[in-house]
Amino acid sequence: MTIKTFHLLTMKKAHIAALLAVALLIAYIATMSSSYTTYESFATAYSNTGKDFQVVGTLEKDQPLIYDPQKDPNYFAFFMKDNNGDVRKVVYAGSKPQDFERSEQIVLTGHSNGDEFLASKILLKCPSKYIQDKLDENGMYDVSQQ
Repeated sequence: MTIKTFHLLTMKKAHIAALLAVALLIAYIATMSSSYTTYESFATAYSNTGKDFQVVGTLEKDQPLIYDPQKDPNYFAFFMKDNNGDVRKVVYAGSKPQDFERSEQIVLTGHSNGDEFLASKILLKCPSKYIQDKLDENGMYDVSQQ
């Protein structure tokens, strides 16, 4: 084997290694990007019945909060306005989160069911002076972890 042939073989291995590294990087980026979540509106959730979505909005403070722990401690209902202005009744199979009325923003994970949005998870953005020690890196409070 000549020096020139050895050099070509070494270069081919280097190219293969570089291509493999690029392929792994692309696979990693594709995997990580699937974990980024986009927020949808109630309209999208209601047009795709049964599929889970994350909907962002604010509490409709002029509508009632329905929670009676004596009757059913795992039934909490309220009305939320999404970022498009659509107001819907939300039902959560859990207790009413502490300081719920003080929330600045609500992120729901769940799906539509008839006229209601069934939330499986609720994240609250509250004024930090109330729950500073419970906030995640985005300033959100996961009430599902209570």
